[in-house]
Amino acid sequence: MIGQRESASGAHFGFTDRWGGVSAAPYEELNLGGAVGDDPDAVRTNRDLAAKSLGIEPKGVVWMNQVHGADVAVVDGPWGSSAPVPSVDAVVTTRRGLALAVLTADCVPVLLADPVAGVAAAAHAGRPGMIAGVVPAVLRAMTDLGAEPSRIVARTGPTVCGRCYEVPEAMRAEVSAVEPAAYAETSWGTPAVDVTAGVHAQLDRLGVRDREQSPVCTLESRDHFSYRRDRTTGRLAGYVWLD
Repeated sequence: MIGQRESASGAHFGFTDRWGGVSAAPYEELNLGGAVGDDPDAVRTNRDLAAKSLGIEPKGVVWMNQVHGADVAVVDGPWGSSAPVPSVDAVVTTRRGLALAVLTADCVPVLLADPVAGVAAAAHAGRPGMIAGVVPAVLRAMTDLGAEPSRIVARTGPTVCGRCYEVPEAMRAEVSAVEPAAYAETSWGTPAVDVTAGVHAQLDRLGVRDREQSPVCTLESRDHFSYRRDRTTGRLAGYVWLD
């Protein structure tokens, strides 16, 4: 269920795989995305199961309405039930114990924490969001709240790798003009984009040194959801919170 879990100096990170939930095909099993066509009751059950496996309160998780942009919201608790979830691609908090979640199915889930300052963040960095600047935007929000890049711990989860993310040559040129580190080639020799490499290059330029990335390629792994592979599919989640 939780494919990767780590704690580092009071910061906690978790990334799910697709197993251990109740959703039926084509969302089997642990789909955590509420806007992909799955049964809402199954999604709620899956979110409860994932949270409990991490030891966090299911109703205390902050989710986003992700739109492949660069907007950031500072939060101190889950969204209220009387209004729609805002359209943002990053959330930041100074509330210890509050879990932030990001949904993906090929895009890069970016989890960040400064345990000393007590600032945590989760960001959704797909190709459009990376070139729009969601990573610099979330770092600015964190530093505005007292975080120091040199103290920030960054973890990126399962994502489609640069060897598999084939794109037209014009798109590769457009992306690499903004972020040269994202320039890639597939394993079969065609133009590609490596979003994870781009995200880590941006984090490095911003002074974040404690960085690790998942070795999992979602397109290659049948243990993970992949939109590029299956189109109609579920969503994985990354979670971050501070003690």
